[in-house]
Order: sequence, then C-alpha cells, then structure tokens
Amino acid sequence: MTPEQYVQNKAAASGSSFYYAFLFLPKERRAAITAFYAFCREVDDVVDEVHDKDVARAKLAWWHGEVSQAFDGQPTHPVMRALLVHAGSYRILPDALHGIIEGCEMDLKYDGYEDFEGLANYCHHVAGIVGEVSARIFGQQDETTTQYAHKLGLALQLTNIIRDIGEDALRGRVYLPQTDLRQFGVTPEDIAQRRYGEPFTQLMRFQAERAQRCYDEALALLPALDRRNQKPGLMMASIYRTLLREIEASDFQVLHQRIALTPMRKLWLAWKVQALGRM
Repeated sequence: MTPEQYVQNKAAASGSSFYYAFLFLPKERRAAITAFYAFCREVDDVVDEVHDKDVARAKLAWWHGEVSQAFDGQPTHPVMRALLVHAGSYRILPDALHGIIEGCEMDLKYDGYEDFEGLANYCHHVAGIVGEVSARIFGQQDETTTQYAHKLGLALQLTNIIRDIGEDALRGRVYLPQTDLRQFGVTPEDIAQRRYGEPFTQLMRFQAERAQRCYDEALALLPALDRRNQKPGLMMASIYRTLLREIEASDFQVLHQRIALTPMRKLWLAWKVQALGRM
C-alpha cells in the first residue's frame, strides 16, 4: 500500500464530515488535505483508542519524534511520507503538527477546564491550528483569513463537544467549563449518569448560543478575497451548523445518543456551498 492509499483509506474510514468537504477540491489540494487529515486522525486515535495513559503518552511522544524526523528528511510513517510531499507548497510547518499533538496530550492530563478561556486554549490546539493549516491548503491569499480559520475551528470544536457530551462523560471527560456547570447547577456526575432536566437544557442552550456566535464571528472575519478558495471550510460550517440546529431541535437529547446527519445530507449541504455559494 502506498502512503497515498494509506491516507485515503484513513480519511474515508473515519466517516467524518470533513471528508465531504474535500471531494470538491482540485486533485493536488485534495491529496494534501487528505494527508493532513489522516495525520490528525492518527494522533487523535491514540487518545481515543489507547486506554493505558502511559502507552498513549509514549505513542504521542513517538509522533513528536516522527514529525521532527520527517522534516529532517527521514519520514518513516506513511502519513508523514504522504504529508511531507505537500509541506513546502502549502506551508505546513512542524510547529503546527507539534501543536496538534500537544492538544491530544492535553486530553491525557485532562482534569477539566475551569473557565471558557481554558477550554478555548484546548480548542486552539485541536481545532484552531487544524483550521489554520487547512486554510493554507485550500488556497489562502489574505493573511487575515487565519483569524477566520481559528474562529471557525473553535465553532466546530464547540459543536463537537455539544454533540459528544454523553460519550465523553463515559470516558471521564466533561469539557464544558466548570464555571458554566456551576452557573446552571449541573454536575459532571449528572452528565455521566444521563440526568436530563431543565438545568441541563439551559446549560446546553447556553453552549449552543456560544457556538452559534462563533460561527457568525468566523463568517464575518472571512475576507472577500478568500471566500471562493475557502469553500471547503464553509462546507464544514454548513454541515456542522445544520447538525447543531438538529441538536437544538431535539431539545439537547445528547446524553444517551449521538445525533448525526446522514451521508447524503452532508453531501447535499457540501454541494450547495460548492455550486450555489449558499450555506
């Protein structure tokens, strides 16, 4: 199996909404974003699939070494071999990849986030940096597009947190800020034990409103010069914002299930942005 086949299989197998946004890119850019996304999946899977934290830390340390070694011209993993081909063309820098790994390491030493500032720092590593690199691959021309990419990454990650709150609680993680939990009278134990009720609904409505504001702020930050090139990010915004609205319409029934859009609906939303320029 070639490195290109490996990353293609990794991206397709994930079933992620991101995959639908890649389909409309020119071949070279699609190859670059697929390799980058496969890297993100590899390091994220360490945290999600390796239950022994010492083993997970060792694996992430290996990835730090692999990134450094790859940019010294000696990649060994098929993901880094595929990604390194595009690193020069799209300014994919080792610091960004190390930053994403550091975000995964934050999950291993997770002890909750006291306030939104702490949560936003985590989101910067696992989503903001991803958005920044992706924007360059998509064809960024205006430097201020980086601000849009970080804000959109925050919005997408907040949506993920809302969608996955039940699953994450079973892993011992509640990403919502402790200040928000206290404000609405909800405890991590309430979430882990799937206790619905008005306090939980109000808490989640507060989170959804924050995420919606981030989408609005991100779209306002996107320069007109880059709007066409950044269509894949706008596709992601459309898909995830639609998902968020579905969660809101369910009255936040997210503790016992994972609400999702069908593949056909994701493809339709992506096509609308590509063909009609509409979200």
